[in-house]
Amino acid sequence: MTAAKPLTVAFQMDPIGAIDINADSSFRLAEEAQARGHKLFYYTPDQLSYQEGRVMARGQDLTVRREQGNHADVGPMREQDLSQVDVIWLRKDPPFDMGYITTTHILDRIHPDTLVVNDPFWVRNYPEKLLVLDFPDLTPPTAIARDLETLKAFRARHGEVILKPLYGNGGAGVFKLSEGDSNLASLHELFSGINREPLIMQKFLPDVSAGDKRVILVDGEPVGAINRVPAAGETRSNMHVGGRPEKVALTDRDREICARIGPLLREKGQIFVGIDVIGDYLTEINVTSPTGIQELERFDGVNIAEKIWQAIEAKRP
Repeated sequence: MTAAKPLTVAFQMDPIGAIDINADSSFRLAEEAQARGHKLFYYTPDQLSYQEGRVMARGQDLTVRREQGNHADVGPMREQDLSQVDVIWLRKDPPFDMGYITTTHILDRIHPDTLVVNDPFWVRNYPEKLLVLDFPDLTPPTAIARDLETLKAFRARHGEVILKPLYGNGGAGVFKLSEGDSNLASLHELFSGINREPLIMQKFLPDVSAGDKRVILVDGEPVGAINRVPAAGETRSNMHVGGRPEKVALTDRDREICARIGPLLREKGQIFVGIDVIGDYLTEINVTSPTGIQELERFDGVNIAEKIWQAIEAKRP
């Protein structure tokens, strides 16, 4: 389907040559944009700059096709004034570090005249594992701390826990610790040697063995879910580490959670969001670079990318 008004769309993302076109949500969004008649431009975050009042990017015009290994044609490298494009997709994968944060500050200077998706101000202020703190009754018991004694005391209160980096992604650095596990101090030492950030600890939810549900919201409304089941011998269900996607329906509890958080996401310009639900509990609200579109489309036979673009086009009349 062709959109009513062709848009110029820039993707700020990781190098496009290495992506898996059968799983990558950025590719699916680009593919749908192209089908709707939009013009694509692509750049990596290191090519974003602020130059004497202008927000610029060195990148390439882009054409995509569903042919792995031959999925992207790019034009010659050129400089683009990003205030002259209609939409910018903020699709760089975490880690959510100062490099990532700086790009949101720069893009703030042209949003919303150029629509940045998701709104960079609120992406910066709503990291995945911190926004859930606004909804303590929906989440498992949680601690965010760098102090080892605080983490030890939390585990003593709750028994089995999950320990993970506050700004990580894809299941990297996630550990399950039992009440008597002697590795907490060693892990704390390891993480402390890598960065100066706090860790997040949550009460372990045994329901994860049945899967970690990824619910996709478009402009605050749930459009479907997939279940990610951990591989044998694994606690982590992320597909990056071998989790298996399964078809699943939204439950009444899922809809209750979405009804609580949806209005805030919509108000703050978070158009494409993926939340994680284990059992009855919300564990993360992913706003930086959520994924899961392609798996959901295959399971449910619904064009989720179209729904996302319809929401964007409604904001760019």
